[in-house]
Amino acid sequence: MKKRNLVLIIVIVVLVVGALTVKILFSKAETELKQLANTEIENVDMSSAEDGVFSGSYSTFPVSAEVSVTIKDHRIEKIELIKHTNGKGEEAEIIPGMVTEAQSLDVDCVSGATYSSKVILKAIQNALLNAGAEPI
Repeated sequence: MKKRNLVLIIVIVVLVVGALTVKILFSKAETELKQLANTEIENVDMSSAEDGVFSGSYSTFPVSAEVSVTIKDHRIEKIELIKHTNGKGEEAEIIPGMVTEAQSLDVDCVSGATYSSKVILKAIQNALLNAGAEPI
């Protein structure tokens, strides 16, 4: 009987610890996503950007993105989305094309993929800053 009670206590402790861990993770994700939703994407002045290929990344739990941006003559020639951990935000993977076409970070987020849109935009912004572009 004692052994059975000990096993029951261990199972209950493991379940409680597991439930607390899940709660903490969800709380962390919710906090970070709320901050991301309120994040403004600043445009950049490309006149000081150097020619070349520049990397940029941005991550906030549970979304992350890594991009490669090709700059030529102070213009965005190409943006390659290297990595995008997105959950349900796959639709936002059109953002690099939108930025290239607009030659601006001032593009609309994809409806239903706002978090992924903002993470990809922040990754592009970081690549442009690495190229020497100045925030506006």
